[in-house]
Amino acid sequence: MLAMNYRGPFRVRLDRDKAMPEILHPQDAIVRVTRSCICGSDLHLYHGLVPDTRVGMTFGHEFTGVVEEVGPEVTNLKVGDQVLVPFNIACGSCPFCKQELFGNCHESNTQATAVGAIFGYSHTAGGYDGGQAEYVRVPYANVGPTVIPEGMDLDDAVLLTDVVPTGYQAAEMAGIKPGDTVVVFGAGPIGIMAARCAWLFGAGRVIIIDHIEYRLEFARNYAMCEAYNFESISDPVLFIKKTTDYFGADVCIDAVGCEAAGSLLQTVTGRKMMLQAGSATALQWAINSVKKGGIISIVGVYGPTLNMVPIGNVVNKGLTIRANQASVKRLLPRLIEHVMAGRLNPKGIITHRVPLEEVSDAYHIFSAKRDNCIKPILIPPRAA
Repeated sequence: MLAMNYRGPFRVRLDRDKAMPEILHPQDAIVRVTRSCICGSDLHLYHGLVPDTRVGMTFGHEFTGVVEEVGPEVTNLKVGDQVLVPFNIACGSCPFCKQELFGNCHESNTQATAVGAIFGYSHTAGGYDGGQAEYVRVPYANVGPTVIPEGMDLDDAVLLTDVVPTGYQAAEMAGIKPGDTVVVFGAGPIGIMAARCAWLFGAGRVIIIDHIEYRLEFARNYAMCEAYNFESISDPVLFIKKTTDYFGADVCIDAVGCEAAGSLLQTVTGRKMMLQAGSATALQWAINSVKKGGIISIVGVYGPTLNMVPIGNVVNKGLTIRANQASVKRLLPRLIEHVMAGRLNPKGIITHRVPLEEVSDAYHIFSAKRDNCIKPILIPPRAA
């Protein structure tokens, strides 16, 4: 079958002869992929920033498909079902899944003490192949895969596997109250979606900070928010203080993670020399620009080791920090309702539809921020 093949940092190829996935456990399903996405967090893998990303792996944790085969213990799906597959691989029965912390499943990634398993996201997240392929093995098929509602566009459905739930949970964890000023760092797909979802929670003002002009313009139109280029602001923290009567924002959301720009020290130590788990510039700005007693919500991806973070300011300002991988399965019922009612338009952030055969070009375009790319999706040849 056709599949994306990781060959090392900045090297992605199309494998035309990858072995077809097989049922390995009675609760497995085999899904023929109809849509898959390239995520901003896939770029962390592509850039060589995530430990234990092995040559030969297939990325892709956002995908929809048609059920082709099920194991003997799969009861919630049948062959022919069209499904969206959450990026979390969750068993549904461990203590964390029972708390609906599906991103922290204790069974799917038994070697980890933090994150659960994720499709196509290195061996630190379980080593499972992902959906940037024609077919994919889906473990715990009674738990994760969700039948796509009749009438839902596949382009909307594929974004319910990660982007929409992660953006929504970023706003949810932020504890937004009616009238709050919300600042989102990062105008990638997750940041844009977090800004859009902030309005659903009653935000009175939403601001996005980034440094890529076409993304800022896209955010203004899609998320209906203010958007500012930090390169044209001498100090983003001071700017936010000034625009909030020197109190600071009620809520700050870090939707950037380990590849944040804006600080030479953080970039050198976190992205070049890898002395810390990525550049924590956005997180530092968030901590310093939120009000005393405010809330920081983190959905940007960082590595499992230390970061240079002003923890003293967190203590002295009395801040609350909330962070996690999105629990997609928990959020799907209300997000499906929002999409079907027209309150959210996920497919509106898709800018590029690329054949799976051109996956290496798609990664290059997305990574280099060419052609005003916001969100690319890959379409396998048998998707029709």
